[in-house]
Amino acid sequence: MDGIAQLKPLSVLGVTGSIGTQTLEVAAHLGIPVSGIAAGRGSSELLNIGLQLPGSSVVAVHPTDEEANRLTQALGSRVAFGEQALVEMAATPGTVTVNGIVGAAGLAPTVAALEAGNRVALANKESLIAGGPVVVAAATSGTGEIIPVDSEHSALWQCLVGETAESVRRLILTASGGPFRGKSAEFLEGVTIEQALAHPTWSMGPRITIDSATLMNKAFEVIEAHYLYAIPYDRIDVVVHPQSVVHSLVEFVDGTLKAELGDPDMRVPIQYAITYPQRRGGQLDPFDLTAKLLTFDAPDREVFPCLDLGYEAGRAGRSATAVLNAADEVAVAAFLDSRIPFKAIPAVVSATLEHIPVTEVHSVADVLSIDQEARMIAAEFVAVTMRAG
Repeated sequence: MDGIAQLKPLSVLGVTGSIGTQTLEVAAHLGIPVSGIAAGRGSSELLNIGLQLPGSSVVAVHPTDEEANRLTQALGSRVAFGEQALVEMAATPGTVTVNGIVGAAGLAPTVAALEAGNRVALANKESLIAGGPVVVAAATSGTGEIIPVDSEHSALWQCLVGETAESVRRLILTASGGPFRGKSAEFLEGVTIEQALAHPTWSMGPRITIDSATLMNKAFEVIEAHYLYAIPYDRIDVVVHPQSVVHSLVEFVDGTLKAELGDPDMRVPIQYAITYPQRRGGQLDPFDLTAKLLTFDAPDREVFPCLDLGYEAGRAGRSATAVLNAADEVAVAAFLDSRIPFKAIPAVVSATLEHIPVTEVHSVADVLSIDQEARMIAAEFVAVTMRAG
């Protein structure tokens, strides 16, 4: 039986980002059609991809007038614009929605795809961090499903295949430790943007790279694990593994540990999320285990307080994780703009969490409203930090 012929076409959201471009590589490798592509802006890169995929619909969510005119002239009726067009693409029946959008803008397409009964190959962290209760409700109320794309969550997913919830003692997420692993709090006082963006293992976008440097990215993954696998926070642990070879582990009640290992290459979890439960030939060379020395350490929670901020927000639940995400995005942007120092990022996030009461969230609109409020409050704390500095 030709398993590849059974794979559904892809809608690739965030197609010009790293996840999107690597998804196109995987699709070409497997011979999977791409029925739709979307990006936030109407860049020349989006146009070029659209021209290379003449059978695809194209969405630019927030193009300039010049970009919209250029796309329309080149692509004609294949192109559409705006957030509603993005949501409609995600909900295209009979497709796999690869959500590589960065930010809270990825939440509505995730929910729409799930409500349409589609599989979501999820790389948009904010869908679960900001809108976890809403996304879980959408996933459990119909035939849609989430398969994670993040390397850590793909690892956990693969380790849990065939296992029961009762057999799991704990989930163990691995962290590279980022560029400042082993550094002191005093060292972090004066780090530069260039230093913070110099990730030792992964090539990622600016925000996620800074989040890796603060360990906020790992805090986000703890929250995602809670929603994906319905595991309490006191049974989700983090270890620092600088080689990034063991992507995560599951410990079972009998003491057995299961781990997923491999070279750090996002094409592997992307392909698995698309082909699951099948496996298809990949693009990587055979893995040489003899060349690897694997080490593990406990994270330094005092030097990197963002990790515990994530646990605290996760345990508070409801709106707290949406506030965490929004405040972090504002703080990271302020650091990247040289408006606040690196060490002020967790301070801004903590202050925002303390300022905004925790409330229930029932819809995408609820989450976006909380997101907007948190951004405003975080921006005020950024301004206070700037005046104090």
